[in-house]
Amino acid sequence: METVEKKSTGKKTGKLLSGLLKSALLAAGFFTYLLAGAMVFQMLEQESESNVKEETERHRLDFLKNYTCLTHDAVEHLIKVVTEAVKQGLNPLENSTSIHHTNWDFGSAFFFAGTVVTTIGYGTIAPRTPGGQMFCVAYALFGIPFNIIFLSHIGKNLSLWCKRFGKFLVKKRIKKKTAKVLTIIFFLVMGIIVFLGIPPLVFIITESWSYEEGLYYAFITLSTIGFGDFVVGSGQRCKKPFEGFRALVYFWIIFGLAWLSLLINLLISLLEDTEKKILKDLRKKVQHRKERSQEDALQELVQKPVPKHKTSVI
Repeated sequence: METVEKKSTGKKTGKLLSGLLKSALLAAGFFTYLLAGAMVFQMLEQESESNVKEETERHRLDFLKNYTCLTHDAVEHLIKVVTEAVKQGLNPLENSTSIHHTNWDFGSAFFFAGTVVTTIGYGTIAPRTPGGQMFCVAYALFGIPFNIIFLSHIGKNLSLWCKRFGKFLVKKRIKKKTAKVLTIIFFLVMGIIVFLGIPPLVFIITESWSYEEGLYYAFITLSTIGFGDFVVGSGQRCKKPFEGFRALVYFWIIFGLAWLSLLINLLISLLEDTEKKILKDLRKKVQHRKERSQEDALQELVQKPVPKHKTSVI
């Protein structure tokens, strides 16, 4: 009885240590990934930031030299006003009489509501009135769960299409594992074309961005990172093809989010299956080694010569 209890305790301790080791390795891997990312971003961006700072300061000093009637405080005040306007998503270069552009027409407001419930939050467009800010809190509180449910519903439908496609491949006498991989590749390629490849071509026309900038914006948006450095319809070079263009962009975002969520779930499923297979193979190897060692021990015991006893003569 005591031996059974000791074995049970040993198994529990082994599982606990295995779980702690797995968590420690996962945490170490995650923070290593963060550190590596920080180093790369620092190498790529720090020098560029320093150059911009130096250039900005040089322009400011040149401006004060050329316009001696302006004081240092007046220039600083102007910079603050312009900065505040940019923060609110306004273009300071526009003429004051130009009222055709607004961040709060119905299409733009619809787009903003979508960025709230999807948690993208670009930051270039945000409510400034106390009433708008309080309403945003309440709206996000109920809108975010509602959005998750809606995305889940779209994801389920897409998942059904994935299963149908996988069954179709299995009917064509393709192995289940291979069919799953092919399904992931198919939806990955189709999604990249529809949600990441084609939209930048539209943004080249409407926003005057380069293709790389449009691709960057598309991924940053669909991944809900939403830095806000590029936002549809808010740049100085934007050319809205029609009213409500931003609202149409939101529909691209919502279906793109559903596609990306489905793709991530498929990848997780594939990785989990791979992990299970690896663990299964390891268990088989351990079991095989145990059986082999037991067989070797038994064989040694059988082959061991019986000691001969000397007969004593009385």
